[in-house]
Amino acid sequence: MTKKAIGAVVLTLVAALGSAADKGSKSVSYPSGAETVTGYLALPDGAGRKPAIVVIQEWWGLNDFIRGKADDLARKGYVALAVDLYRGKVATDPDTAHQLMRGLPEDRAVRDLKAAFDYLRSRDDVDAARIGSVGWCMGGGYSLALALAQPKLAGTVIYYGRLVTDDATIKSLAVPLLGNFGGQDQGIPPESVKAFEAKAKAAGKSVDFKIYPDAGHGFASSKDPATFRAADAKDADARTDAFLEKTLKKK
Repeated sequence: MTKKAIGAVVLTLVAALGSAADKGSKSVSYPSGAETVTGYLALPDGAGRKPAIVVIQEWWGLNDFIRGKADDLARKGYVALAVDLYRGKVATDPDTAHQLMRGLPEDRAVRDLKAAFDYLRSRDDVDAARIGSVGWCMGGGYSLALALAQPKLAGTVIYYGRLVTDDATIKSLAVPLLGNFGGQDQGIPPESVKAFEAKAKAAGKSVDFKIYPDAGHGFASSKDPATFRAADAKDADARTDAFLEKTLKKK
């Protein structure tokens, strides 16, 4: 049996076991290339096939914030899989987070995210045509990277994530995007956000970006009360809910 065939069998078995389990949240494993990786899976109530979302961590790792976001999405009716890109490591201080982010191979991260999409698509409680992604900070950039790597996504949300500048790459985009950005973000400056959106719209892409003038990087997720902006975060999350409702729950 080929490696590809073995991987397909593993996916099928993992999906079958996961779908048969009780609803709730749990750790799941699935193949990513020659490796087996894990993620945090949150399941909604009710029977039948549901829309699903790949939930992508900040530079801190798969922490309580990201698991909470997955749980919240499950309460709203989505099968939510938070991917553990750091293989179990979680940072609690910026220096460690920076080291973990710099040590993460981008090709491996994208491979893990594509594997998460494949895992969700293989589950019998997921509608394979209604899978999206959402990410914050580092995860926002990887949410876009997944959209570029997996055109079968139904929709992608970016919270102040790194954008691409290459015209050909932007023109290749086949997935609707929603983005929430800070006008005071030094790492993702508003000029780059406007430039990406202009290029994408000129190429006929579905892109809805909003810049919050007084917000900085991490305004919707930061643990620092000086950075977190409750009103802007509430508006950004409402935009995200409406976008996911439109792109993933439509029949």
